[in-house]
Amino acid sequence: MWLLAGCFAGVSLMARAQPDVDGNPDSSAFIRIPSDTDDWTRHFRIGALVGMNISANFSMKGNFNVSGNNLASGIYDDGYVHPDQTGDPNFTSYWGYNNASQYNPAGGGTIAMHGTSSFAATGSSKEDNSVFAGFDLAYGGNLWYWKHARVGWELGFGLLPIDIKNDSSLSANVIQRTDIFNAGGIVVPSPPYQGGPGGTGPIISTAFTSSINTTNGGNVTGSHSLDVMLYTVRLGPTFYWDLGEHVGMSLGAGPAVGIVSGDYKYDETITAANISAHNTGSYGTTDVTFGGYVNATLMYHVTDDADIYLGAQFMPMENADFSGGGRQAQLNLSGQVYISAGINWPF
Repeated sequence: MWLLAGCFAGVSLMARAQPDVDGNPDSSAFIRIPSDTDDWTRHFRIGALVGMNISANFSMKGNFNVSGNNLASGIYDDGYVHPDQTGDPNFTSYWGYNNASQYNPAGGGTIAMHGTSSFAATGSSKEDNSVFAGFDLAYGGNLWYWKHARVGWELGFGLLPIDIKNDSSLSANVIQRTDIFNAGGIVVPSPPYQGGPGGTGPIISTAFTSSINTTNGGNVTGSHSLDVMLYTVRLGPTFYWDLGEHVGMSLGAGPAVGIVSGDYKYDETITAANISAHNTGSYGTTDVTFGGYVNATLMYHVTDDADIYLGAQFMPMENADFSGGGRQAQLNLSGQVYISAGINWPF
């Protein structure tokens, strides 16, 4: 936008209309523009755009693993138990826990470590976002004229970064494992406690004495997002009309192709039985969509070889789908609208 503002400021405001094409101005038919004419038969346009009326649907269905812990390596949702540097395979100082409820002083004293291994959830939600800023350019030419009208063609390209985030909550069945460690014979520090690997401090057993798997009702909260780039290419006929000495207007329509490429990301917290686990991840994909467009562009002739333009475009397309591991997102492009502004150079 700052670059466009600089371009606008550098263009003289002495406006004049585009010159007439050689030919019969009284003709009632469209006349093909000769290849050697001095008239502006081509144009190049560059500007900024904003995209609106774009939304996304997010859904989950299935069983999902949890990335935030690693029970086989002694990493739990509410603590950890690792071998320390002494080399003793039976006891360690390298352990920690978070909550007072994990410590049971009865029977000599034990520490319970909890880990969420997986969860099952089903649900969907929709997220609407207002506007996205992007980039637009076009190249085209005129083939026929009739007095102050032109008929031609235009090839356009759009680049639109899209970042849609959904914060939702789903019910889930959560599978949790509880491992019990012997902490007898020591004074257990108050939580939260984090011991180091040096071999000094309170020492507990490295192996759990018992393990229990349970399934508990819980919920999944957090965010799911689409961070993608939308590339659009359009090609179609145009109709241009000089409305006056300083102002012109063009209309266009035709087919369009969109390429959506990027990542689906999730950052979740799974909570059950007062135990919370963190789960993050992402996957990338690319989808191609097809549709069409209609647009209207208003141009102000600033000088003989430069216009300032303001355009509006409606470009309905098929939806783009992202799916992986039971998670799915759909980018809704059926009602997308663009507003653009920039510089047009006829030549």
